[in-house]
Amino acid sequence: MPDYDYQSDARPFSQVLEDIGARSEPKLYLGELVNAFGERGFGAMMVFLGLLNALASPIPGSTTVLGAPLMLICLQLLFRRDQLWLPRWALKSSLPREEYRKVVDRVQRPLRAVERISRPRWLLLTNEISEVLIGLACCCLTLIVMLPIFGGNLFPSLFVALFGFGLMQRDGAAVATAWIGVAGFSAFVWLAWEVICRIFLVSMDWWRGLIG
Repeated sequence: MPDYDYQSDARPFSQVLEDIGARSEPKLYLGELVNAFGERGFGAMMVFLGLLNALASPIPGSTTVLGAPLMLICLQLLFRRDQLWLPRWALKSSLPREEYRKVVDRVQRPLRAVERISRPRWLLLTNEISEVLIGLACCCLTLIVMLPIFGGNLFPSLFVALFGFGLMQRDGAAVATAWIGVAGFSAFVWLAWEVICRIFLVSMDWWRGLIG
């Protein structure tokens, strides 16, 4: 495989993911991903870990572990760190490259479709102030991802990935779509909580009436 200059890498992100999987080494280390993503940094890792968490969400407990490095990345985005930093133990963590290939194969078609229509636009939504707001939102979303909720982490993970994609591509339309999704998800959670609370209060009144 060619030895790319990662700091001036013009390959599409989908091609970067495919080339990483094409290597012969059986293990894929997180440090290799950070190096391969180069200047894409924060956005690329948010896309990768967000999609990984989304695909792993049906497995109880998996997102609690996978969400930890994602939270660290979102905190660095929130506090405007210039370069992505991960502790040595995280960089040395690994997964089988064959499993990585399976994950990439599942997301390549939709990812390439989005890449074809993506371009730098609506730059107000990807400036420094917007990055701080995105970092804050993604920290909240990652907290939800890390909760041991069966299947409840899918949409927050996808929103984090979409925010990361928008930052990586400087595509404000992708960021705007993520914000709309977060607003809709928040409204749904609030509505569901209201319904649960009302059902609980009605149930308590009914129970008190029975034993009254």
